[in-house]
Amino acid sequence: MEYLQPTIGLFSLLALGAVFSESIKSIKIRFVVMAILIQLILAIILTKIELISSFFNILSDGVMVLKAANDYGTGFVFGYLADGAPNAPFDITNPGGTFIFAFGGLTLIILMSAISALLWHLRVIPLIVNALSVLFKKPLGVGGPIGLGATANVFLGQVEAPLLIKPYLSSMTRHELLIIMTVGMSTIAGSVMVVYTTMLFPIYGSGLIGHFLSASLISVPAAIMYANMMIPSNAKTDFPDEKSDDMYSSIMDAITQGTKNGLDIFLNVIAMLIVVMALVFLVNSMLGLLPNLNGNPITLELMLGYLFAPLAWFMGIPWSESIIAGQLLGVKTALNEFVAYLYLSDTENYQLSDKTRMILLYALCGFANFSSVGILLSGLSAMVPERRADLISVSGKALWCALLASCLTGFIIGIL
Repeated sequence: MEYLQPTIGLFSLLALGAVFSESIKSIKIRFVVMAILIQLILAIILTKIELISSFFNILSDGVMVLKAANDYGTGFVFGYLADGAPNAPFDITNPGGTFIFAFGGLTLIILMSAISALLWHLRVIPLIVNALSVLFKKPLGVGGPIGLGATANVFLGQVEAPLLIKPYLSSMTRHELLIIMTVGMSTIAGSVMVVYTTMLFPIYGSGLIGHFLSASLISVPAAIMYANMMIPSNAKTDFPDEKSDDMYSSIMDAITQGTKNGLDIFLNVIAMLIVVMALVFLVNSMLGLLPNLNGNPITLELMLGYLFAPLAWFMGIPWSESIIAGQLLGVKTALNEFVAYLYLSDTENYQLSDKTRMILLYALCGFANFSSVGILLSGLSAMVPERRADLISVSGKALWCALLASCLTGFIIGIL
């Protein structure tokens, strides 16, 4: 079973993408093989080489410095409500109960969005993005704009990254639009990575930011591969030089725009968490009227667990843990990855082995959920309103491709 499960899992994950292809006969096996090889090589480099691991540990220390800086700024504005702020005007008998998620964790999104914009204007991120995009363009048969936009998703948000190639969006094929949407939902933004790092640090320890960066980067070739399988095409949009126009006119403009974008994300996350958690509570209250299933009360999470358990098993998770892992995959898809990571951090109710937790850490790392489809459709439709019909036609395929891409990334980590 140690060898049979990964074999069945890999072919099943690939078949789940091919079965919904618009032309199975046109799928290029070469691109499928190259994508898996690139994933495997990236995973080995990013997780097995000591020098890279040491760099990620240093990066994690930097994240904690960023958190301290964020706490300082938040404490200045919100006083003792901020995480770690001293001088509360009352005696604290339960320190764990004083943590306010909105002020203690989510405000990092605003700071990281501003820093990301600044690093982009200073040409630090573009240099890295252009270097990494070479890995995907020729081996996976995509043009320059797609390579640039896909790689930028590792650092920028799913709507911000397409802004870099906005002039080319109107002339792209449905296949290329599908790639843009798929990659956007199979990765997470750098600003959110920092929040998840501080949230899951007690479980995974140092080097966590490296896992999130690795997960997003490893998922890019898988996302392109599944999009190529779903809508096979030889057409590609290209440009003569790889440079893109700067999105910001000055350092102050970068900080201002980055802060504004971060605030929008911050408020959206708060609103979504309130609504999503409330809806889960309402659904579970109604399901509680039904008789128990095998001695367990029927909940939304339990139903999603049974639905997504096969996917969890395909990734290499033992069947004894697949129901719980399926719950987290289902929560990520039906709700969002933020809630799924909150559940994953609850080690009391979600008891899993270390290997399963590591697979899920990578598999949950992506924006593949129904709300992201709406965000992407609204953002891209605003950029190219004349392509709205094409964007809508590929949105469902993009969600399925992004989910499978994240699962394939979890599979790769599992076999290593």
